[in-house]
Amino acid sequence: MNWLTKLPPGLKSIFDKPDDGTDGDSLWVKCPKTGELVYRDDLEAASWVTPSGAHLRVGPDQRFRMMFDGGAYVEIAMPKSLKDPLKFKDDKRYVDRLKAAKVKTGREDCMAAAHGEIGGRRAVVLVQDFAFMGGSLGIAAGEGFIKAAETAVARRAALIVVASSGGARMQESSFALMQMPRTVLAIQDVKQAKLPYIVVLADPTSGGVLASYAMLGDVHLAEPGAVLAFTGPRVIEQTIREKLPEGFQRSEFLLERGMVDQVVDRRELTPTLGAILGMLMPASRRRSRAATPTEVEAQAAK
Repeated sequence: MNWLTKLPPGLKSIFDKPDDGTDGDSLWVKCPKTGELVYRDDLEAASWVTPSGAHLRVGPDQRFRMMFDGGAYVEIAMPKSLKDPLKFKDDKRYVDRLKAAKVKTGREDCMAAAHGEIGGRRAVVLVQDFAFMGGSLGIAAGEGFIKAAETAVARRAALIVVASSGGARMQESSFALMQMPRTVLAIQDVKQAKLPYIVVLADPTSGGVLASYAMLGDVHLAEPGAVLAFTGPRVIEQTIREKLPEGFQRSEFLLERGMVDQVVDRRELTPTLGAILGMLMPASRRRSRAATPTEVEAQAAK
């Protein structure tokens, strides 16, 4: 029996591990690799990377603060979309699942986007929040992707997508699958405008997301140890009746096979993106310092 189970409820709550390792009020977070308890403030200062190197899942707000120059950005309002088109219900109504996810994350769906600068170059960053129903791709997520792509084209900015998803949202059936070609068309608009499209693959990225926009980047970066798969390893093993190699479907495995361009520690992601944008957008204006939030707001109004 774990010694934490013997603690009084009030004291035990101090050590409770949040669902994604980042949310909640616990003072300590358990490392998924070693089981070590890490002080929350130290973990936040380390961009939610544990001493063992485990990259915990983080939400859009943390991503934006870490990725944009000086933590300065303007969030992009996500368009409203159709809710529960099939009136779906399994052991729980879909609308109830949506309400629970909204309360948990404080957002309307899994996509969040913002614009600002990375390495002095204009960028639109779209983050897929795994905490919202596993980051599943549905109508709202598709609309959010298209909105981010349109904003990138309008602002002459790079489009950077941080993908983290279990795949298409089953409660929306074919409506969810329709978002795959829609996002591909949005990417084509970005590329026709001669703007970079960069994908950051976070843990996990799978299913229809990996089969569409997550694998169409000009550059594919991945966080260490991320699971990147169309189908889970158990299903594959049962199908081919063979034992899969060690590290199968992890970032490093796919890097060796050319599906990922670089595995990047989250703490090095911003300078890495800045260097890439410097090569892909050499003619864009570079600031001598990071823009302040007020300056970013002023640029947004233009």
